[in-house]
Amino acid sequence: MSHVFTYGSLMFDAVWSRVVQGRYTSIEGSIEGHGRFAIDGEDYPGMVPHADARVAGVLYLDVDDVDLARLDQFEGDDYRRDVVTVTASDGVAREAQTYVYLRAERLLASAWEPDAFAMQRFLETYCRDRLDS
Repeated sequence: MSHVFTYGSLMFDAVWSRVVQGRYTSIEGSIEGHGRFAIDGEDYPGMVPHADARVAGVLYLDVDDVDLARLDQFEGDDYRRDVVTVTASDGVAREAQTYVYLRAERLLASAWEPDAFAMQRFLETYCRDRLDS
């Protein structure tokens, strides 16, 4: 089992619950030394190493290996799963898996903002086969 730090679409339960099968405890957290940026033409972000930057997100605790494989498939080839240290809102630092974006040439200079996430469009585009009937 691994903790998983999410910073984009997977921070939202409407997406997370369509990708994984298990139920996991979650807590807010952040990581240092990374930046979260908009991707040209996409609703979701890419996170890359970036000095003096911090990314806030959601930390899911004790995710099983079956759901970790589901997350790997969902993220696809444009992301690499890496280990990071997450400082959770309870003040505890935890090691976690996260997905770092590999196609830096597609990143925009602007930060990706969770408040502007186009949830319904994302679900219809990327989670169509996972939508509840």
